[in-house]
Amino acid sequence: MEVSTETDGGRVVADPAGQESRRGTGMRAIVQDRYGPPEDVLKLDLIDRPVPGDGEVLVRVRAAVVGGTDWHLLRGLPYAARLVTGLRKPKNSVPGLELAGTVEAVGKDVESLGQRDEVFGWCDGSFAEYAAVPEDQLLPKPANLTFAQAAVVPIAAFTALQGVGLGRIQPGQKVLITGASGGVGTYAVQIAKLHGAEVTGVCSTAKMDLVRSLGADHVIDYTEEHFTQSGERYDVLIDLYGNPSLSDCRRALKPRGTLVLIGGTGGNWFMGVDRWMRRMLIAPFLRLKVRPLIHKDSLQDLATIRELIEAGKLAPVVGRTFALADVAEAVQFVREGRAHGQVSITI
Repeated sequence: MEVSTETDGGRVVADPAGQESRRGTGMRAIVQDRYGPPEDVLKLDLIDRPVPGDGEVLVRVRAAVVGGTDWHLLRGLPYAARLVTGLRKPKNSVPGLELAGTVEAVGKDVESLGQRDEVFGWCDGSFAEYAAVPEDQLLPKPANLTFAQAAVVPIAAFTALQGVGLGRIQPGQKVLITGASGGVGTYAVQIAKLHGAEVTGVCSTAKMDLVRSLGADHVIDYTEEHFTQSGERYDVLIDLYGNPSLSDCRRALKPRGTLVLIGGTGGNWFMGVDRWMRRMLIAPFLRLKVRPLIHKDSLQDLATIRELIEAGKLAPVVGRTFALADVAEAVQFVREGRAHGQVSITI
């Protein structure tokens, strides 16, 4: 059965009255009906295509992304987050949080986007052939990126941009970034350099060349050397999921230095947020400033990032792509730390 649509000035507009007829229009999607290990709870299925509501856009998904948090989210961790994601099972049966693709149709009141526009942004349910996305979560795709490259940009780049901003980095300052070869880290290195910092990245042996290629002035191989061993002192330390001890951070930072905490690991209830709180309480006695970051999805930040990308000042790093049917394998690949940069799902 065909999708019921009406035209408006040459654009294809979804017709809410035709919603019943759309239920016969299927699409392939990764579906999750319970929490657990990705290989156990994810399956490729044929489900109904979503219908865009008022202010929404139907996007034909060309690429999505698997990030470092997907392994936790699929397992329903941290438990405290289930107040938002669903207590007993996921509220959204199709996982995936970022995408790039083409506009298939638009709902009422959508003004900035039209059919066949190439877009990128964030959403719920990107591991599928189609996704209904609010207009204010999408922008035109950077012209100099492929769909696979554009899909990996939004959340990781938001986090890096906001984390570097939280560090209040000034030209000439020395900045240490742990996890520099990961999704957020690859952007953080580039953005810190744009602020005029002298950047040192921390990563494994196999990823040192990648971090250097992003502009890092120095690279520390954590398999051979702890970042405190050199005796170097930094103005800002941006910690990406490494969770070094506060005493190590104190040795690495100058007096009144700034520690920016992004992500982390810990117990299943709070995933390290409780550790953040303890560090914030202790830090003033150690003459340190601790600034934890919980990123905010922002169309304004996405616009800033898009400008930097199109100007050739910022670039995503896609280390590997997987097919839609292989999302569980991709999650495990990222979980094992094998990714150089980010992992894209091509659809």
